[in-house]
Amino acid sequence: MLTYNVLIAVALLYVVFLFGIAFFAEKRARAGRSGWVSSPWIYTLSLSIYCTAWTFYGAVGYAARSGLEYLTVYLGPTIVMLGWWWIVRKLVRIGRSQRITSIADLISSRFGKSTSLGVIVTLIAVVAATPYLALQLQSVTLSFAVFAEAGGTHWTQADLSRAALWVAIGLVVFTIVFGTRNLDANERHHGVVIAIAVEAVVKLCALIAVGVFVVWGVAGGLGETLQMIDASAISKWEQPAGRWVGLTFLAGAAFLCLPRMFQVLVVENVNENHLSTASWAFPLYVMLMSLFVVPIAVVGLNLMPSGSNPDLFVLTLPLAEGWNVLAIFSFLGGFSSATSMVIVATIALATMVSNHIVVPLWLSSRGAGAVVAGDIRLVVLLSRRISIAAVVLGGYIYFRLSGGGAALAAIGLISFVGVVQVLPSLVGGLYWRGATRWGAIAGLVVGFSVWAWCLFLPSFGQGAIIPVSVFENGPYGIHWLRPEALFGIEKIDPLLHALLWSMLLNAVAFFVGSVVTFPAPIERLQGAQFVNVFEHSTGARAWTQSAAEAEDLLIMSQRILGPTEAQQIFAREATRQGKAGYLPDVTPDFIQTLERNLAGSVGAATAHAMIGQFTQGSSISVEDLIAVADEAVQIMEYSNRLEAKSAEQERTARQLRDANEKLTALSIQKDAFLSQISHELRTPMTSIRSFSEILRDGDADPATVERYSGIIHDEALRLTRLLDDLLDLSVLENGQVTLNIQEGSLKTLLDRAISATEASGRRLSIRRIVANENHLLNTDLDRLTQVFINLISNAEKYCDAEVPELKITLRRIGGRHVVDFIDNGSGIGKASQRVIFEKFSRLSDHRKAGGAGLGLAICREIMARLGGEIVYLPGQGGAAFRVTLP
Repeated sequence: MLTYNVLIAVALLYVVFLFGIAFFAEKRARAGRSGWVSSPWIYTLSLSIYCTAWTFYGAVGYAARSGLEYLTVYLGPTIVMLGWWWIVRKLVRIGRSQRITSIADLISSRFGKSTSLGVIVTLIAVVAATPYLALQLQSVTLSFAVFAEAGGTHWTQADLSRAALWVAIGLVVFTIVFGTRNLDANERHHGVVIAIAVEAVVKLCALIAVGVFVVWGVAGGLGETLQMIDASAISKWEQPAGRWVGLTFLAGAAFLCLPRMFQVLVVENVNENHLSTASWAFPLYVMLMSLFVVPIAVVGLNLMPSGSNPDLFVLTLPLAEGWNVLAIFSFLGGFSSATSMVIVATIALATMVSNHIVVPLWLSSRGAGAVVAGDIRLVVLLSRRISIAAVVLGGYIYFRLSGGGAALAAIGLISFVGVVQVLPSLVGGLYWRGATRWGAIAGLVVGFSVWAWCLFLPSFGQGAIIPVSVFENGPYGIHWLRPEALFGIEKIDPLLHALLWSMLLNAVAFFVGSVVTFPAPIERLQGAQFVNVFEHSTGARAWTQSAAEAEDLLIMSQRILGPTEAQQIFAREATRQGKAGYLPDVTPDFIQTLERNLAGSVGAATAHAMIGQFTQGSSISVEDLIAVADEAVQIMEYSNRLEAKSAEQERTARQLRDANEKLTALSIQKDAFLSQISHELRTPMTSIRSFSEILRDGDADPATVERYSGIIHDEALRLTRLLDDLLDLSVLENGQVTLNIQEGSLKTLLDRAISATEASGRRLSIRRIVANENHLLNTDLDRLTQVFINLISNAEKYCDAEVPELKITLRRIGGRHVVDFIDNGSGIGKASQRVIFEKFSRLSDHRKAGGAGLGLAICREIMARLGGEIVYLPGQGGAAFRVTLP
C-alpha cells in the first residue's frame, strides 16, 4: 500500500537527483565544457518554466470549470514565440548588448539607468509574484494531502500549512545553493537551467502518461473518450469572444513580463540563434502539455465522486484505479512544475531586489568611499540569499491569508494581471524613442494601483482587507470607485475588469507622462540604443571626458567581479589599445564596456552610479547630445566612418607617442647603462690591477696577501657575473639558446628558487599555497627557475614595506596556468612600468639595484623562448608580476 512516508522518500530522492544534475552541470560549465548545456534544446526546455503547477494541475481544473478557455493560457505564449522575430529577438539582442540581468534592469537601463524605476518594477514584480508562489505551494501541499488521505489520514488546514512551510524551506535551500553560489557577470545559472530542463521532460512525460492511461486504460479507448467529450458540457462552445481575446493577450503579455520568463528567455540565452529552434519547439511542447487536458477533465468529472477537486484529477484518477506508481510519477510531474517555477522566480526576484534596492542603499549609506572600502560581492550575495527567503516567505504568507482554497487558475490569473503592468513601459521603451522616465513611472504606479485595488486586495476575500461596505458603496461612498465596478461599469468579469482598466490607465499615463516631459540626454542616448539595437548593438559611447584613474577603476572592478575577471577585462582593453602589459587608457569606449560588465553582476543602474563616482569631468552640451542622437541614418553612417578613421589615427598617434617616449627613456637608460657598465667594468679591473701590482712587489705580509687575494677573487667573480649576463642576454636575443626540456613540478622549481635566494640573509616573508602547486611542467626547468629566482630577488631588493612580504599564487586563466608574484611594497612607478623589461632599463636607485639592470630583460627573453610570458600587473598595491607558464 502506498503510504505518505513513501511519497516523502520519493520526493526527497528526486530532489537529491536534481541536486546531482545541477552540480554536474555547474562543474562542467566551470571547466569550460558546457557545450550541450548551452544547446538550443536545453534553452527550449528551460522555457517550460512557463508551465507551472497551474498548467499541470490547474489546466485540468480550468477545463472542468470553464471548458476550452484553458487554451488561452497556451495560445498567448505560442503567438509570441511564433512572432519571435519582432519582439523576442529584440529583447535578447538588447539583453546581450546591454548586459541586462532582469526585467527591472531592462526598464531601468532604457530610461536613463534610473534607480527609482528599478525599485518600482522590482516592488511590482515581488508583490505580483506572491499569489503565484502561493499557487505553487498550494498545489504541492494539496498533492501531499491527496496521498495522505489515500492512506487513511485526513489533513486539516493546519496540516496543509505545516506541509507548505516545509516545502518552502526546502525550495529556499535548493535555490540558495544553486542560484547564489557566486556572482556571474552574465547572471547565468547553468546548474539551475539544466535542472529545469530535466524537470521539463519529467512533467511532460508524466502528464502524457496520465493522459494515455485515462484514454486507453480508464475510458476504454479513443472512440469512447470522444463520445464522453461530446456528451459533456465542455464540448459546448459558449466562450465570449472578448474574454478569449483578453485572456490570450494576458497570457502572451505575461510570457514576456514574468521575471522568471525574462530570466530564461533573455538572461539565460547564450546564443540568439537558439530562438529559431525555440520558436517552433516551445509551441510544440505546450501543445503536448495541453493534449490530454480535456480527456482527463471529462473522465474525472464522470468517474470521481461529486465535489472532488478537478485540479487534482491527474492524481486522484490513477489512485482511484489502483495505479500507485503512475500516481507517484504524476506527483513528480506536478512537483517539478511547482519547484522549477519557484526556484527561477525567486532567483530572478532576488537579483532584482539586490541590484535595485539593497546595493544602492548600501552604497549610499557608506558614501563615496564605499567602492573601495568594502567587498560588494559579499553584500550582493548575502542580500540575494536573504531576498530568496523573503520572497518565498511572502508566497507562504499569501497562502495562509488567502486560506489556500481558491482554484489554481484563478490565483495564477491574478498574478498575471499584476506582472503585465510592466508591458506598456517595456514595449514603449523598445519602439518609441520619445518615451521618458517620468512617463514610465506614471504608467507603472497607476497600473499597479488599479490592479491592487481591483484584483489583488479583493483576492483575499470581501471583508478580509477591503470592507464589504466598500465593495457595495465604494470608499467614502464614492460609488464609481468600487473595486469591481470602477467608473460605474458593472456586470463585467472581475478579472477582465481589472485587466482592462489597469492596462488602459497605465498606457494613458505612460503616454501623457512621456509627452509632457522631456527626456534627459542619457535617456535619449539609451532610447536610440534600444530602439535601434540592431544598428547599434555595441552600445552608446559615454559623453564625459573622464577624470578617472585606471587603477581606481581596476580596484573597484575587482571588488565586484573578482580579481581574475576584472584583470582580464583590463588586459583585453589594454591589448586592444596596443598597450599590452599596462593599464589601458580610460577612454569613453572603455568606460562603457566596463560599466556593462559591472551591470552583469549588480545591474545597470547601480553600475552606472558606481562608475559615475570616478568619471566626473566636462560634458558636451545637451543640445549637442540631442543633435547627435537625432541624426539621420546616412549622417550616422558617415559619422561612424569618420569616427573609425579618427580612432585609428588617434591610436596610431598614441602608439607613436608611446614609442617615442619609450625610445627617449631607453636612450636615457642606454646612456646611463653605458656609463654604468663602463664603471662596472673599470671598477673591478682597477681593483684587480692595483692589488695585483702590490702583490707583485712582494713586500706584503701573509695577512695582507690573503686579504688582497680575496678582493681580487671577489672582483673577478663580479666581473664574470656581469659578462655572463651580457652573454646570456645576447644568446637569448639571437635565438642561439639550446633548451634542455625536462619534466618537473612547479612546487619543486619554486622550492629551488626560494632556496637559491636564502643566502642573502632573507628579510622577506614568502606566502604560498603549496597544496595548489603540484602542477607538472614540461620545459627547460633550469631556465624557468632562473626567472623565479630573479623575481624573488627583486622583491627582496625593492620591496620597501616595513615587514616585506611576497605572495606567490598559482591560477588558471583562459586555459593557461599563471604564477603571480605580488609584494606588499609601494610598487613600480608608472614611468618605470613602461620600460622595466627593456635591456637598457634600470630603476632610478642604481645603488639599491646592485646590478646592471639586465634581469627582467633576460626573464622576458627566457619566457618568450619557453613559449610563456611575463608581464607586470598594475593596480595590485605592490610590485606584481605574472608568469604565464609554458
